[in-house]
Amino acid sequence: MAVAFVHYIGAFSLVRLPPDSPLPMGAFAGRLCAITRTEDELSVICDTEHAPSSVRVEHGWACLKVLGPLDVAIVGVMSSLAGALAEVNIALLAISTFDTDYVLVRREHLENAIAAWRAAGHTYNGAA
Repeated sequence: MAVAFVHYIGAFSLVRLPPDSPLPMGAFAGRLCAITRTEDELSVICDTEHAPSSVRVEHGWACLKVLGPLDVAIVGVMSSLAGALAEVNIALLAISTFDTDYVLVRREHLENAIAAWRAAGHTYNGAA
C-alpha cells in the first residue's frame, strides 16, 4: 500500500509525566499535540518549543503527516510505513487521528526514513 506524506511538520518532543499530573496546557499551543494518560504515565507528544522543561523529555523527533483524509477502515497503512522502517532499523512513533496518521522518527534518521519509504513506493512531498 503506497501512501503520500504531505510534508515534514517540524521538531517534536516526547514528554513523560506522572499519571496524576495536570495536562500541560502549553503543549496545546503547537501544530500537533497528542496526549495519552494511562495508570502508569501521562505521555505528551508536542512541538519541542512547547514541551515542558521540568520533567522527563526526549527531544529530537521529526514529525511527518500522511496525506489524508484516510478512511479509518483502510488496512495496512501503518504496517507498510513501519515495515519499511524496520527493514532499515529505524524506530518510529505513530499518532492516528480521525483523518490521518502522523509518523515521528528521530531527526538524525529522517533522511534515511524518507529514502526507505520511497524505496517501498511511498511518496514524499516536502522538505526535510
